[in-house]
Amino acid sequence: MTIQFKTGLFALALLGSTALGAMTAQAADQEISWIYCGDKIDPIHEKYIKEWEGKNAGWKIAPEVVGWEQCQDKATTLAAAGTPVGMAYVGSRTLKEFAQNDLIIPVPMTDDEKKAYYPNIVDTVTFEGNQWGVPIAFSTKALYWNKDLFKAAGLDPETPPKTWAEEIADAKAIKEKTGIAGYGLPAKTFDNTMHQFMHWVYTNNGKVIDGDKIVMDSPEVLAALQAYKDITPYSVEGATAYEQNEIRAIFLDGKVGMIQAGSGAAARLKDTKINWGVAPLPLGPSAKGEGTLLITDSLAIFKGTGVEEKAAEFAKYITSTDIQHEYELQGGAGLTPLRPGAKVDEFVKADPSWKPFIDGIAFGGPEPLFTDYKGFQNAIIEMVQSVVTGKAEPADALKKAAADIEQYK
Repeated sequence: MTIQFKTGLFALALLGSTALGAMTAQAADQEISWIYCGDKIDPIHEKYIKEWEGKNAGWKIAPEVVGWEQCQDKATTLAAAGTPVGMAYVGSRTLKEFAQNDLIIPVPMTDDEKKAYYPNIVDTVTFEGNQWGVPIAFSTKALYWNKDLFKAAGLDPETPPKTWAEEIADAKAIKEKTGIAGYGLPAKTFDNTMHQFMHWVYTNNGKVIDGDKIVMDSPEVLAALQAYKDITPYSVEGATAYEQNEIRAIFLDGKVGMIQAGSGAAARLKDTKINWGVAPLPLGPSAKGEGTLLITDSLAIFKGTGVEEKAAEFAKYITSTDIQHEYELQGGAGLTPLRPGAKVDEFVKADPSWKPFIDGIAFGGPEPLFTDYKGFQNAIIEMVQSVVTGKAEPADALKKAAADIEQYK
């Protein structure tokens, strides 16, 4: 049977797939292959893989470690070629595309399972009423500020901005009084340029897509893009040359007043001499509460392996609350806990720097699900770049992007 692929991602994935060997039926009967993103398997996952195998005689988990840049493409290529792995670590934003191409199976959650997560997280894997992946990694952002630069600029070093207007004013004061960039705005052609902008959208009660309707051309999103224009003169020069980790490096070097970053920055800052603080992301004028973009990665269960049911069982086990907390709260990885619990409470009490990353969840929003997420992502990046470089006014850039992304939903 020939699969008719709806988007370019899967068509491109077929290139070179003929060289891939097919899995044997015998291996598929007993083995769950897992494409695992990164440089190595986390020791916590290794420990619990062995535990699960000990409880499930005759079954073996076979992880294959693949670098972050190739990881998702490899899972896509194998699935498109008809030789899928049992399970793969993927960005949740791709689940809609996989589902519409009939390459993965839904992994429904019970009401109790849904309630165990922090608010809105289940939405990141939900499409047409079904859950299509099991969340395994989660990140949110908070605002970091350099207290010494605040003091040098005549600002209260213990009082971070709570609104966009205060944030822009503080960035301006730092730039004008110290000559150092007040804010680090990343606008490189890189996926997290879109992510960074979505944090501003969700701190102003904005939205990109509602069901199948594009609702991005709104006062809430326009205000976010206007704020980008307004803070650019006080930001790191040449924003299009930097992605978020490069901006973070500048902050770690004491050369920028404020950035928005994940929990991993706190772990790195503890090894520096910088006098820093971390707080919830500043809010836009239409905000209903502290917000952030909720980015999850998930375990997707691929169709046609013969081990779907057992793979889904393992996916829920390896992401269960206790194991997940042990994995998430190691520090340095930039992860936010997926679920509340006593262990999370203990961490927040011992290290209050965790609190802002959790506080933004309640009014946060999911990464928008598009059939062609790369097309959507690139349209947002183009929009942001056109504004920060002065090539387009916010209203015109927003209108163009809203029209452009219609084809990707």
